[in-house]
Amino acid sequence: MRYLNTLYITTYQARVNYRQGSLIVSTPEEKNRIPLEGVDAVILFAGQITTDAIAECVKRNIRVASLTRAGRIRFVTGGPTSGNVHLRVAQYQTSTDELCVLELCRVFVAAKLQNSARVLSRWSRDNSDSKITNDLARRVLRIKESIERVSNAPTPDHVRGIEGEAARLHFGGIAQVLNKSLLSFEVRRRRPPRDPVNATLSFCYSLVITELTGACDAVGLDPQIGFLHTARSGRPSLALDLAEEMRPLIDRFIIGLIRRWQIDTTDFMNTPGKAVYLTDTGRKKLLGYWEEYKMVEYYHPVLKRNVGRWALPTVQATLLARYLRGDLPMYPPFLLKG
Repeated sequence: MRYLNTLYITTYQARVNYRQGSLIVSTPEEKNRIPLEGVDAVILFAGQITTDAIAECVKRNIRVASLTRAGRIRFVTGGPTSGNVHLRVAQYQTSTDELCVLELCRVFVAAKLQNSARVLSRWSRDNSDSKITNDLARRVLRIKESIERVSNAPTPDHVRGIEGEAARLHFGGIAQVLNKSLLSFEVRRRRPPRDPVNATLSFCYSLVITELTGACDAVGLDPQIGFLHTARSGRPSLALDLAEEMRPLIDRFIIGLIRRWQIDTTDFMNTPGKAVYLTDTGRKKLLGYWEEYKMVEYYHPVLKRNVGRWALPTVQATLLARYLRGDLPMYPPFLLKG
């Protein structure tokens, strides 16, 4: 598989046009030509894109997404619906099968918790403060106990409740890891984020959900019909399902940036409503690190080889499609190597 780049538009005055196989990005200061052969997605935080540019991206199955400057998804569009129509029929039928929904909920959440436990274990081993190390170890033990409870959960709502409890343990671990950092963290607050760490978490989660939405659409799945996340108008529920197993990976990426001082307080701004968001400069810096992170490789236990982080959304969407078609007995989630 060939690695492709995502084009991020972050300038208000930017205008994206199409001309002879390339996107032309114009600002008052400069004009850049980006050949479409090397682009996998166009993500706009600001600026404008012409209908000709959108049409050519759609023709080439290049995802076009618009996100707010805080990272929330406005819309995602790709090429024509791909895949066999019978795949979507199977997806819809599975979403109404209570036993299948329960099993998928268990798999999504168990994978997330296992990855969470492994991330916390790694932080525990790397920490020199014995008090923090012991606290993280206790959290790992409790999350592992939650995995056992998930396997016996009688309903999807019970699974969601266990996931919520484990998430609080996980984010409490993040608070411990960052307790001496300039960017401290207490609890997860999403709407709106009240501190730089929450702002960064929300922003990066939105980026990976955008990737997963495009991956679902590319393999012929309906991104809005989920299992753990029930269908809701305008919500990419299936992408949110697949994002669960990847969230601990994203958390590790963000905590690494903070601990290496690659982002700091100067990259954020406070609004009159006490919300905290990335500045324009901070957003550009983070997107640069994000593109570098997409090149990181993880060992995939199903494929039995290393896979680039950039490829994980498509790999997992494909595996889910194979399960829904009946080619696999169960969906195999991505699990971090222990």
